[in-house]
Amino acid sequence: MNKGNLPTRKEIPDQYKWRLEDIYVSVEAWEQDFRRALDLATRIESYKGKLGASARTLFEAFQLQDRLEALNEKLYTYAHMRRDEDNTNPVYQALSDRAESLSAQVQAAASFMLPEILTVPEQTLEQFLQEEAGLGLYRFVLEKLVRQKPHVLSAAEEQLIARASEVTQASANIFKMFNNADLTFTPVKDEEGNEVELTHGRYLQFMESKDRRVRREAFDSLYGSYSRFRNTLAATLGSSIKKDVFYARARRYPSALEASLFVDNVPVEVYDELIHTVRKNLEPFYRYMRLRKKMLGLSELHMYDIYTPVVKEVNWHITYPEGVEMMREGLAPLGDAYVETMIQGINEGWVDVFENKGKTSGAYSWGPYGTHPYVLLNYQDNLDNVFTLAHEMGHAMHSYYSYTTQPYVYAHYKIFTAEVASTVNESLLVQYLLEKVKDRDKKMYLLNHYLEQFRGTVYRQTMFAEFEKITHERVEAGEALTPELLCSIYHQLNLDYYGPDVVVDNEIDMEWARIPHFYNAFYVYKYATGFSAATALTSLITRDGLPAVTRYIDFLHQGDSDYPLNLLKSAGVDMTTPQAVQECLDMFARLVGELEDLAVGRTVD
Repeated sequence: MNKGNLPTRKEIPDQYKWRLEDIYVSVEAWEQDFRRALDLATRIESYKGKLGASARTLFEAFQLQDRLEALNEKLYTYAHMRRDEDNTNPVYQALSDRAESLSAQVQAAASFMLPEILTVPEQTLEQFLQEEAGLGLYRFVLEKLVRQKPHVLSAAEEQLIARASEVTQASANIFKMFNNADLTFTPVKDEEGNEVELTHGRYLQFMESKDRRVRREAFDSLYGSYSRFRNTLAATLGSSIKKDVFYARARRYPSALEASLFVDNVPVEVYDELIHTVRKNLEPFYRYMRLRKKMLGLSELHMYDIYTPVVKEVNWHITYPEGVEMMREGLAPLGDAYVETMIQGINEGWVDVFENKGKTSGAYSWGPYGTHPYVLLNYQDNLDNVFTLAHEMGHAMHSYYSYTTQPYVYAHYKIFTAEVASTVNESLLVQYLLEKVKDRDKKMYLLNHYLEQFRGTVYRQTMFAEFEKITHERVEAGEALTPELLCSIYHQLNLDYYGPDVVVDNEIDMEWARIPHFYNAFYVYKYATGFSAATALTSLITRDGLPAVTRYIDFLHQGDSDYPLNLLKSAGVDMTTPQAVQECLDMFARLVGELEDLAVGRTVD
């Protein structure tokens, strides 16, 4: 961990910064495309009222829409990634604000297309497909559009909703600026007694500290800061949930949950069955918590004790270059082409590695169509961050294959499948390390880490998914989401999921206030389903070798060319049944047993 204050952006060496110049060489070049986008937005409006006139006209309108949306994506992504480098930079704050305004304009300009296409009889659309060869590219698009017919409004209403998008995103934008630019935490004294600035990026490292005082101090500092703004944060999250409910009702969906799942053609039963299956398998998780309590030698296991490694004497310091090499070796089963492309990308400016003042917290993979993908990290020298690197490079490679294979209209895979690509990388890496490492304590450490991936991705994200379901249902029933109600719901979920061997500290009741994914409704369940699907695919790759790898790499090339559940079936996993989730949780139970066997008679000093 870096001691003291964070470096400024300028103090980070260029070799550890992403190369956004590959998108735009300058702000001036961005401005030129900004003007082009405004022109294209005007041009697309000239097709209003004409889409049903001929096959050729419809094809031209689709082509222009693709050009406009690709350009808008490029402008938006560049502006926001520049801001993410340093959220306090006023130049990029302004640029990202303008990009959001442009995005709203673009949506409004093209908003007539969907309702107008749906006024064209289906037999006419089929005739158009026969007449114009180029329209064949859009057959799946048209199929999805027709499926949406019951939820599409009039052209005037669609335009109004599109124009409102900038306003309805206010809750998420306010939270992001508050969380990344304005919120500060009380400094924490580290293991040596040095006062260290607490940041989002450093929080997990403090939670992994061997010193319980440090963990408790960081825990209190973080949640104490959020608690001071509990009323504001409850209002912000509540407004975001009301936005979800408004859109669902406006488009005649039975609920916000069904509205969210509809776009992926995922039945509500998949969401509900995930929660049901995980709740049926809480006992192995309780066993893991009991084992953690025993191995840490604690009379009480608190929420600030659940991240620290249970094998205390292992201090696994992994620099970024070492982490890259470790990942390269671990992902070898995916083939030379995959690994070589990935390493080349890392060496050619795909990744922004280290934390700096004002930088957006966490990690993500992004990047516009037509350029290479990018990865934002806030790398710290530990094993968890190596897995974060592998995770985000899974997303990046998925984008690379999809962008280089699919046309723009099908290049952007859904989140449901995205989490599969990232988690396969993590699963392969941990299997490689478990086989390679012979040291008993390091093997225990790895098992602990892998179990934490299950905890964080399956159990924890399912708990988040249930929180989202409950809070949206409360708003749909007309209840107000007060801070007290949000904390009460969250506290009970922690009691249910963590079980009798964990003290659910009152401070954790505020955790809902720091989860950015809650501003993107019903997103987090895809982590759990993705992890389950990835676990199944990893088993197939390990067991069957080349045939499974070929199917998997082909899956990465498919982008959004079919519904997610169909794409996963082609790769070898059926997520319409609870089988993959159950097999994933069965593996968790086996891994708990392995750690129990290795830990017999051992406690931590």
